[in-house]
Amino acid sequence: MFKPTVTITIMSSLENHFRFLFVLAILIALANSQTDKPNLRVQSNKKIAMFVFGDSLFDPGNNDYVPSSGARVNFPPYGETFFHYPTGRDCDGRILPDFAAAYAGLPYWRAYLDPDDDNFTVGVNFASAGACALIETNNNSIPFEIQVKYLKDVANLLKDQLGETEAKELLERAIYYSSIGGVDYTSFIITATNVTESLVEDYVNIVIGNITNQIKEIYNVGGRKFAFQNVGPLGCTPGSKESFNTTTDCAEALQNIATMHNNALNVVAEKLASELPGFKYLVFDFFNALMDRTQNPTKYGFKVGDVACCGSGAHRGDSNCGSLTTAYELCSDPNEYVYFDAGHPTEACNIQLIELLWNGSTDVIWPVNMRELIELEIETETYSGNDDLLITEQVPADDVSKTQQ
Repeated sequence: MFKPTVTITIMSSLENHFRFLFVLAILIALANSQTDKPNLRVQSNKKIAMFVFGDSLFDPGNNDYVPSSGARVNFPPYGETFFHYPTGRDCDGRILPDFAAAYAGLPYWRAYLDPDDDNFTVGVNFASAGACALIETNNNSIPFEIQVKYLKDVANLLKDQLGETEAKELLERAIYYSSIGGVDYTSFIITATNVTESLVEDYVNIVIGNITNQIKEIYNVGGRKFAFQNVGPLGCTPGSKESFNTTTDCAEALQNIATMHNNALNVVAEKLASELPGFKYLVFDFFNALMDRTQNPTKYGFKVGDVACCGSGAHRGDSNCGSLTTAYELCSDPNEYVYFDAGHPTEACNIQLIELLWNGSTDVIWPVNMRELIELEIETETYSGNDDLLITEQVPADDVSKTQQ
């Protein structure tokens, strides 16, 4: 299958030898890791596929294959805790989709753009650091719309490989796991001038409208089970505190727009479920789950909540972790920190978050958790292709069905 942006280079025999040793080291590390964490046992007996969409919170290394991307983390100390080498993940180790895969009995994700990854019967991860709901926000990543286009390519390939009936069943049983919008809002607040409340509401509606359109596209491909991670506490990350020069408080403008988005996402998900046959979903309250750990780190076994493990500045919020040109600080134990760098949780934090995603109650994930979503049966009624069943209006940001705390 052709995958865009992949560059093929001719390697010498010595280079091939080193590449072989590197890949062997990866396989050994992965094999050994399976017994390191007994809490990562398979949590579901159902065989499913999982298709992942999103930004840097979910990117397993796709940006390594995007020549124009400046949002790459293919250098140390990224990956030091678990893989022991950089994999392109914005983390010291594993990210949430990795743990979701482990719980579902799936292999750790390789990037969709990795030319060696062509087994899509278990799903695939399309996420790209810097990805946005609006294409024009960032041209140096893989926006949500293009990620969904890649899904369509994969769906066609599966139909060729498995046949129409088996491919349809696989796509309907699969989980479609996404985290998108944070980059749109951060870019908007940082770059916009004369920001008014109505302007913010209009922007949220545009972003939500674009996300909704892509959800419809996934549904038309065959997707029925959707796991939405809402936007995190954008104003409380070490990077935001550094950028907005706050000491203890969070950046209010970013917090407000994140809350608006999350309220609107709840409304959209509920409305889609009421109008589309077989549509099942969950919303994971990443905002409050991460916020609570940021503000109360010791409650969850961390020592530091508002300063990153890696970076520079008062909160280590400057995005220069691993830089070869500017000095940065690196903590001795990432397990003591909520954040690894300016905007991304540590593996230790992700281990806690996956438990909430998988087994959490309705105070943090609704209307079901991931384990329950996998177990849900899909109705036999199918979508007829009538667009009248799809919502087309934009959802007002103040139409709230579940508010942030």
